[in-house]
Amino acid sequence: MDYILEVKALKKVFPEFTAVHKIDFFVEEGGFFSILGPSGCGKTTLLRMIAGFEEETQGDIIINSKSMKNVPPEKRPVNIVFQSLALFPMMNVEKNVAFGLQRLKLSKDEINSRVNDMLKRVGLLGYEKKNISELSGGQKQRVALARSLVLKPSILLLDEPLSALDRKLREYMKVELKVLQKELGTTFIYITHDQSEALVMSDKIAVMNKGRFEQIDTPKNLYRNPKTAFVAGFVGENNPFDIQSYENNILTMKQGWSIVKKDLQIKPTKLFMRPEAFIINPSDDIENINRIEVTIKTVLFDGSNTKLAVNVNGTTDEIKVSLPQNAQFEDLCEGDAIILAVAYDDVKCYEE
Repeated sequence: MDYILEVKALKKVFPEFTAVHKIDFFVEEGGFFSILGPSGCGKTTLLRMIAGFEEETQGDIIINSKSMKNVPPEKRPVNIVFQSLALFPMMNVEKNVAFGLQRLKLSKDEINSRVNDMLKRVGLLGYEKKNISELSGGQKQRVALARSLVLKPSILLLDEPLSALDRKLREYMKVELKVLQKELGTTFIYITHDQSEALVMSDKIAVMNKGRFEQIDTPKNLYRNPKTAFVAGFVGENNPFDIQSYENNILTMKQGWSIVKKDLQIKPTKLFMRPEAFIINPSDDIENINRIEVTIKTVLFDGSNTKLAVNVNGTTDEIKVSLPQNAQFEDLCEGDAIILAVAYDDVKCYEE
């Protein structure tokens, strides 16, 4: 296996706190690797160490089989796209993209050739003479990418580059970035707190919490099989509950209602069930499921993402349930009594 980046026992200690705790991970060449976590978890510090802007307290960063110890940022085969984009407002598109090539003192013909090729790849051919102020948010994003990619870095680091865009443009740019990365074959390392961005774009995701990686996995495995309570709660929507006891395959919640979970080898304290895991009013012949009697509290209409908020009967515990998009459930409304079914395997339990 060819790893373009190897991070070994990497640690960063500031006078007041430890930002990164002895992290190990590898990134395959040509991959899209995301580091996902909440604000303050250490992901930007980690990115800055890879870029060379922060010196590690301990450990090593190896790029293309070469240690980056004492290698300054400008000598590393990486480039970075910041959240702010940091475009030069006094320069037009062409000059922004050419800036790094000019500093390398390449010939004018080579600079023009590489700039035109990159603008074509990011869909901005014909925008060469436009001022930065004339561009939309998405176009500015692509100029920032072109300016970094034209230098042919081994790795492109992206620090929350979509966070300043509006929701519709973010959704569009997620797809654009994924397609662009696959076309170029450049290794992307992407920092984000937005789990949707990470799930849509990445080949592998590392979920970071308090300076540590809790799980590194494919988006599908991360979503379907979270290894810790933090990952289960942070990645995707979930219904969390505190567990009071577990005896004879019965999980009892703090408000007294119970469900079955067979053969747990831990003493669980936390339970998660995803909204889409539930079946509404199941037939009697389905096996290996829990049936929960609930009452609809409200219908949360959101087009194809419409959900029910229900209360477990006799409690104030609330469950969010994805509503299937078919006529069978169109008439459900507040106050209706229904039965929810959830398979034993869709009940995820953790020991905190």
